Amino acid sequence: MCDDITERELDEHLRKKALTRRVFTAGASSAIAIGGMLQAAHAAPKVAGADLTEAAVVVPTPDGEADALFIHPAEGAHAAVIIWPDIHGVRPAFFDMARQLAGEGYSVLAANPYYRTFKGRLFADGMTFRDPGGRELVMPHYSALSAETAVTDAKAFVAWLDRQPAVDVARGVGAVGFCMTGAWPLRAAAAVPDRVKAPCSFHSGRLVTDEADSPHRLADRITGGVLIAIAENDHERQPEARDILIEAFEDAGVPAEIEVYEGAMHGWVPTDSRAYDREQSERAWGRMLALFDAQLGAA
Repeated sequence: MCDDITERELDEHLRKKALTRRVFTAGASSAIAIGGMLQAAHAAPKVAGADLTEAAVVVPTPDGEADALFIHPAEGAHAAVIIWPDIHGVRPAFFDMARQLAGEGYSVLAANPYYRTFKGRLFADGMTFRDPGGRELVMPHYSALSAETAVTDAKAFVAWLDRQPAVDVARGVGAVGFCMTGAWPLRAAAAVPDRVKAPCSFHSGRLVTDEADSPHRLADRITGGVLIAIAENDHERQPEARDILIEAFEDAGVPAEIEVYEGAMHGWVPTDSRAYDREQSERAWGRMLALFDAQLGAA
């Protein structure tokens, strides 16, 4: 989860990483080559950017109107994916991820989680949760969210997507969440199990709690398959969570890939994060696409 302890852990991780880079300069060329191959592989979408359509949309929900970006291939109907950002909300890096996903042949709804209290982009360029005033900026909007609002939004978003010509309703819906929204795809899949078939959670906290509605307790309501990618420092803070999650999905008979990403700190997937780890981010993205390929076929 994103908090002051997480930030201090990241500071220490980056300090050690910088020292390692200075000491092991001999391996720099090979590391750059490997990174370049990963980037090149990820930069070959199935649908060219010029063949994508995107529009700012407003999705009605029981709690108001959610602002979002809807991005999809210009032709045909495709499996839909809902994507929610981390605590920093909607921003260029998040929309770029949505575009990359649309380029893989999906109709993607990139939604603002704070729409109840704030429309559009909350954090300016370069400002983060850890900066002076960052916490004060986000907390009123963060505090308006709950497990219940995640379910409300999931149901409304699926209903809206199913009315769009660019969405193939014969195929399942994917859902992706990061950090504070990492539990939301699991809640979405449990709330709309006939539609949401491939929930993906990246560096999330609070997937295992003592609460009655803890995400791990929803396993038997989920159909399809699950991806849970755990940051190394999140795992260190709650090491029992991984095994509890594995047991919950095994008992429910739901295929789930649950993994701690070695060396990846909380927030490692978005490209604008201080914790961004290109190699591990690309690997997690690849596992997500594999899950979508397997689970979002025709019903």
